[in-house]
Amino acid sequence: MLMKCLWAFLVGGTLCLIGQVLIDFTKLTPARILTAFVVSGVALSAVGLYRPLVEFAGAGATVPLTGFGYSLCEGVKKAVDEYGLIGALTGGLGATSAGIAAAVCSGIIMSLIFKPGDK
Repeated sequence: MLMKCLWAFLVGGTLCLIGQVLIDFTKLTPARILTAFVVSGVALSAVGLYRPLVEFAGAGATVPLTGFGYSLCEGVKKAVDEYGLIGALTGGLGATSAGIAAAVCSGIIMSLIFKPGDK
């Protein structure tokens, strides 16, 4: 159990480190970096490289944004196998809907508790 936690921490930390290096040393905007992480998760999943990382690191690979891309890709694959071409349009949303809903609800709750606004 301890080794699983250690590997999750190291893999997730490495993914976050890559993002921080991109923010600090490139002129890429944070939005472009976030998009690149999601797209890289989809691309790595499509060629079969991300699943072994998920099996090895667990939450260290599924929690960062590359994991969101992985979830999108896996949802589309499963839905296409089940429903055909229409699954390409619905599978990604079905696979990630719980995470998206949790993010939206958390945002609403935080905006009600705290006073949002620019400083």
